[in-house]
Amino acid sequence: MSLEVGQITELAPGVRRLLAPNPSMMTGPGTNTYLLGSKEIAVIDPGPAIPKHVDAIQALADGPIKWILVTHTHPDHSPAAALLATATGAKLYGQMPPQGRHQDQTFKPDHILEDGGNCETEEFSLRVIHTPGHASNHLCYLHTGCNMLFTGDHIINGSTVVIDPPDGNMGDYLRSLERLKEISMEAILPGHGELMEEPQEAVDWLIKHRLERESKVLGAVRDQPNSTSRELVPRVYEDVDEKLYELAEHSLLAHLIRLEEELYVRMENGRWRLTK
Repeated sequence: MSLEVGQITELAPGVRRLLAPNPSMMTGPGTNTYLLGSKEIAVIDPGPAIPKHVDAIQALADGPIKWILVTHTHPDHSPAAALLATATGAKLYGQMPPQGRHQDQTFKPDHILEDGGNCETEEFSLRVIHTPGHASNHLCYLHTGCNMLFTGDHIINGSTVVIDPPDGNMGDYLRSLERLKEISMEAILPGHGELMEEPQEAVDWLIKHRLERESKVLGAVRDQPNSTSRELVPRVYEDVDEKLYELAEHSLLAHLIRLEEELYVRMENGRWRLTK
């Protein structure tokens, strides 16, 4: 199944995907918007506030749109929610946007979702799983009928996500991934990229990859003591294009903060060294 802007793709009975027209280095082919149900429709992650995408969501819905859920409030996932709600009268579900950069402050949920909650209709049920890490208010939704997990940016296909402090937190991210190992699921429906048919393998790979990267961070601090986070990037991310170093520094800093919390490293005057 190819990802094509404006094309609706059925991924399971009552589960369809619409690709938003916002491809970029950060979003890959674009943001995946999901439509659930047939008689009454729920929309997950309506995406950026692009009027033609909002129009396409409404045109492709088989029935009235009643519910709009977002995984988190980054600008490629939630800004269209307000536009779609105004056009359809649908209710908004999710968590409030935190303060800080790159947060969609226009998202004002009618219903604040908590971990372990459920969104149920006559056609489907979604279990709410709070997965902080990429964003403090990040939620995943487990479709209990087909055991598919909508992961937003917690897990994407084709890349790893940036963990950008202070709202992004590497410790939270790893703990959230560990939680998913306890959940029975048959596929991951990511916020970007194709459906992932081996979900537990994907989770295991992400944990392994992040811990291997963290080991490199610790080794770099050992070999280059009293370095800034920017000075550590080329050593830790030698496999990454230099054009991406600025983005990589955010995740590197997230690793350093986690290592600092675990008393492996500490920062003095913006420079990092081992604690012992």
